[in-house]
Amino acid sequence: MTLSKLIRCVLLLQLAGAGLATQAATPLKFQLDWRFEGPSALFLQPVAKGYFKQAGLDVSVDAGNGSGGTVTRVASGSYDLGFADMAALMEFHANNPDAPNKPVAIMMVYNNTPAAAFALKASGIKTPADLAGKKLGAPVFDAGRKAWPIFAKANKIGAVTWTSMDPTLRETMLVRGDIDAITGFSFTSMLNLEARGVKPQDIVVLPYLQYGVKLYGNAIIASPKILKENPEAVKAFLLAFTKGLKEVLANPDASIEHVKARDGIINVEVEKRRLKMAIDQVVNSPDARAEGFGQVKLPRLSLMASQVADAYTTKTRVNPDAVWTPAYLPSAADLNVLPAAKK
Repeated sequence: MTLSKLIRCVLLLQLAGAGLATQAATPLKFQLDWRFEGPSALFLQPVAKGYFKQAGLDVSVDAGNGSGGTVTRVASGSYDLGFADMAALMEFHANNPDAPNKPVAIMMVYNNTPAAAFALKASGIKTPADLAGKKLGAPVFDAGRKAWPIFAKANKIGAVTWTSMDPTLRETMLVRGDIDAITGFSFTSMLNLEARGVKPQDIVVLPYLQYGVKLYGNAIIASPKILKENPEAVKAFLLAFTKGLKEVLANPDASIEHVKARDGIINVEVEKRRLKMAIDQVVNSPDARAEGFGQVKLPRLSLMASQVADAYTTKTRVNPDAVWTPAYLPSAADLNVLPAAKK
């Protein structure tokens, strides 16, 4: 065989191998809970670093518009996997008991809910009890608003009046004095208020976690269809995600470049802060370190299921066994990704 024919054969074999590799990649559609902001780096890192591809997966990550929408889209089959608030998943299960494709949580990412109430110091509000009789504002689907009855019961807060608005107007209405307080994610509303000219020292933050509400936050959810048809792909996804997550936790600033690549108009410094706040408050929290990253404790999950059913006034009770499975989680060694607590 001549040298030219040998080279040609090698090239043909390489092309054939590339074609087989492309065919072998399993496509997975993933829906975020919100737009591309700092915390989305947790999912964009393994995409950018090629960890999903190395695992034989072709993963697409799309922005979302709220956990409720993410749960619905995974249930409809539009997406295989998603990132959504555990309470929103519970609500869907309890309100749609006969739905054929109810998503299941397969990895806990936000071990604690980021929900919090916010007010301005000028209002005189200092504690949860001070919110009684006040006018509160939040979008109707806001996790903090929907879980308000749990927060109110834990802190014996009297009746409040709610005002609904688009998410983009929430902090603006608080600054203008149209409402007395708002609910929102701690790492969202805090930075949004600062962006509207409010000094950090003039903001009162009442995190649900610090006032008796130990709800789980956002988890990776999957459709029963993909769990049944390709469980190995789901396991590979979680393992690749965990590999990327460990890098983000070790160096969050560097991962923001991947968010910038998806949304060129973000404020890089703000999103660095947002990501670090999310990591410190809900990903690498004391509860996460105690329970182990990615996992849940069934007694705590069962209590949350009961609380959500009551607060959300669902059609049926929430079955904690139906909303969660640890069957696809990586090994304990692979889940050992959390940095040591800051001193």
